[in-house]
Amino acid sequence: MMFSIVTANTEQTEELGKIIGTLLEPGDLLCLFGDLGAGKTHLSYGIAQGLEVREQYITSPTFTFVNEYEGRIPFYHIDLYRLKDPSELEGIGFEEYVESDGATVIEWAERAEEELPSAFLSIYLSHLSENSREVGFLAEGERYEKLLENLRDRIKGIYIEAI
Repeated sequence: MMFSIVTANTEQTEELGKIIGTLLEPGDLLCLFGDLGAGKTHLSYGIAQGLEVREQYITSPTFTFVNEYEGRIPFYHIDLYRLKDPSELEGIGFEEYVESDGATVIEWAERAEEELPSAFLSIYLSHLSENSREVGFLAEGERYEKLLENLRDRIKGIYIEAI
């Protein structure tokens, strides 16, 4: 299953993330794709809110690769922007996070494509204008098909579906 929507501003992107976060279960893996400034970190912030992470500042772990947060379930936020070589993934415990009991979000997931499992949710963010973004979803695996069906039902009438 795949579909895409349009968010009009940062707040809508974060709110979309919050809705996604409420739907996540232990073991879920979300892979975020998009250029710099496309809204990946804003979406991740919203996901953390939906997972009931209490920390006020959710930041992109650009220099540490991984930030861990406690919420309704553990939230692992991975940012691979500064990854120089896929061999570095072992040093950060990438496989353990991907196969964890929490929800894992990976920014710049294309830098670890060879190490990703067969099932995950891909989220593609792209600029439409200074403030608006197109957010595309692609489910890989039965769990993520169901997740997208639930998401689509939850956001019906809130966001404009892209054509």
